[in-house]
Amino acid sequence: MIRGWYIGASGMNAQQARLDTISNNLANVDTTGFKKEIPVSKAFSDLLLRRSQADGVYETPFGSADSAPIIGKLGLGVETNELYTDFSQGSFKSTDTHTDFALGGKGFFVVQTPDGERFTRNGNFHLGKEGILLTKEGYPVLGENGPISVPDDKFIVNQDGMVYTKQDNTLVDRMKIVRFDNERYLKKQGSSLWNTNDIAGNYTIAEGNNRPRVLQGYTETSNVNVVNEMVQMIEVNRAYEANQKTVQTQDDMMDTLWSKVVTVNR
Repeated sequence: MIRGWYIGASGMNAQQARLDTISNNLANVDTTGFKKEIPVSKAFSDLLLRRSQADGVYETPFGSADSAPIIGKLGLGVETNELYTDFSQGSFKSTDTHTDFALGGKGFFVVQTPDGERFTRNGNFHLGKEGILLTKEGYPVLGENGPISVPDDKFIVNQDGMVYTKQDNTLVDRMKIVRFDNERYLKKQGSSLWNTNDIAGNYTIAEGNNRPRVLQGYTETSNVNVVNEMVQMIEVNRAYEANQKTVQTQDDMMDTLWSKVVTVNR
């Protein structure tokens, strides 16, 4: 019965992790370029139950003589395995602002931070005092030749990411847009930034058909569906209550064991 407590408690912990993730998704429903997370759970290995009295000796002329044959399985609970990021495309929101950008397809903008290069889908940029394109946190947006610097906010960017001045149509730079072979393993660092690791691997400059379209004057909304998240929240609450009832039932059984069964046997 004590095992039942731990099984129920593990289910409650897993549902709490799901609820935390759903809450974070809902809190970022209006965050530009946000990608929702999906908690993935896994079950502990099942415990095989065997007949302790069956030692392989025939008691009847028929049937099996297997040593301690299996009579069933007993589940040992569940745990949160990972938080999987859904990189599906968000919708586009028109802003008519020259410093706003959205990516149509897989890929990331590259920005320079004090800790090195980081990656983002949030194209809600602005122009700094020195004419450098910056994120809201003040990090320079990188082109293939370094930080993108333009004379004013009237510059033009085509779908390939080529940056031109509007006055004389001079090529300034090309936006540095990158791809990863294992992007699902990128790690969130806050402020809509991502960082790579050994599993995600190094980035490559997106080219050809693998290069997403750059849309100037648009931003990408989050890919969080509020209705789906609310439905999942209801499911999580019910699953949590079910596991809670399991723990309470086990507790009542243990109380009965100690208060009645033990007393009778004295």
